[in-house]
Amino acid sequence: MSRYLTIDIGSTFTKLVAVDSEKEDIIATSSSFTTVATDVTIGYKKALEKLYDSLGEKIKFDKIISCSSAAGGLKMCAIGLVPELTVEAAKRVCLGAGARVDLVLSNHINRSEVEEIKEKKIDIILLAGGTDGGNSECVIYNANKLGEAGISIPVIYAGNKSAKDDIEDIFKKYGMNGYFVENVMPEINKLNIPSAREKIREIFLKNIIEAKGIKSIENEIDKVILPTPESVLRACDLLSKGYMHEDGLGEIVCLDIGGATTDMYSMSSPSAKRMDVVLKGLEEPYAKRTVEGDLGMRYSATGVLKALSEEEIRLIDEEFDIDLAKELNFRNEHVDCVFEDDAKEALIETIIGGICVDKAMYRHVGKLEEIFSQMGLIYNQTGKDLTQIKYVIGTGGVLIHAHNPTQILEKVKGNNPLVLRPRNPKYLLDKDYILSSMGLISEIDPLLAIKILKKHLKEI
Repeated sequence: MSRYLTIDIGSTFTKLVAVDSEKEDIIATSSSFTTVATDVTIGYKKALEKLYDSLGEKIKFDKIISCSSAAGGLKMCAIGLVPELTVEAAKRVCLGAGARVDLVLSNHINRSEVEEIKEKKIDIILLAGGTDGGNSECVIYNANKLGEAGISIPVIYAGNKSAKDDIEDIFKKYGMNGYFVENVMPEINKLNIPSAREKIREIFLKNIIEAKGIKSIENEIDKVILPTPESVLRACDLLSKGYMHEDGLGEIVCLDIGGATTDMYSMSSPSAKRMDVVLKGLEEPYAKRTVEGDLGMRYSATGVLKALSEEEIRLIDEEFDIDLAKELNFRNEHVDCVFEDDAKEALIETIIGGICVDKAMYRHVGKLEEIFSQMGLIYNQTGKDLTQIKYVIGTGGVLIHAHNPTQILEKVKGNNPLVLRPRNPKYLLDKDYILSSMGLISEIDPLLAIKILKKHLKEI
């Protein structure tokens, strides 16, 4: 028998989940406010005391592991050559590694763009550009520009292998903190994620944890091993594919509505689902994550307002007799506001959550473009076809505390035949907030993790 404790150090809350391998289940959960501004161990110890209280005893854990998105999470800058190709490839690699992409740059970067990297306090730069044997001049230029500006944060080179020697010389010349991985786009439209993703994780563990003040907790636990979004991605991937004799759920979508971002995950084949469709653009990964930094319930509430047209705002105000702009601005100014047993505020939270889901899904999902050819009408497809998704999983405070979370989750659907959104999915709710926890457990015992996921994700 083994007992594990998982810790998710979020920007707002530190969440603990205790697991018993013999019972193949969760034995306790707790949470406390994250104290990243002072010492994260304070918030952790408060949550741990709550956990012990719920168990009725102080038990010994065989392993204590953690993920973190505190202090803004892992912030990255993706630099590439062509926006639709190497830039997009670099961006997807960052997102797949659990990072927030706070800055995306293309072609030859300039001084003001380099200054923006400094101002945004980027944690890691992913420098890409050129297929193998293709363009070298641009990536060499950009590496020089970063070196001349005295950039000291980690720079991962993930571009044309023909330029590697030149880039290495630049890293040495300026004393840069440089790393090398395989090209993220070795061939046109071919995406190569694993090498760069693993290096991002390695740097996160060695450098970023300490920089964000999270290193102190490693004296209390075994280790911090993942950014929280990557932990969720791993849990979703496991749940979709299954493990050994434990069947997975097949193709799924997971959405996480937070105070600052709305994260969308899709586990599905990137292949076309129809005979009259031709795939176009960069290859899609089976496990895909996108993050919308302007869509959130508190910190990004004003971004929700900007994502809506004036007509959309007017219709919402009239239908529900509210002032949506006022409500969103209030939440942005009072990020710690909690509404309990207030029917009107619960309705407003549902409306805002639904908007986040609707806009995030539209940006995540694939689209069709009608093309008239000699063969008749055909379609070019960019992105993933999610029309046949079996399950949509919801997590995040607004869903967990909603009186009717289905009202929010149903916003993933759409009727526009050119937008490839889920058509008729079933809905599961992560009521116990365990997705990130099970992503961590999957690193130790994947079979245990998927059994617990299937037990606790409830259909609604």
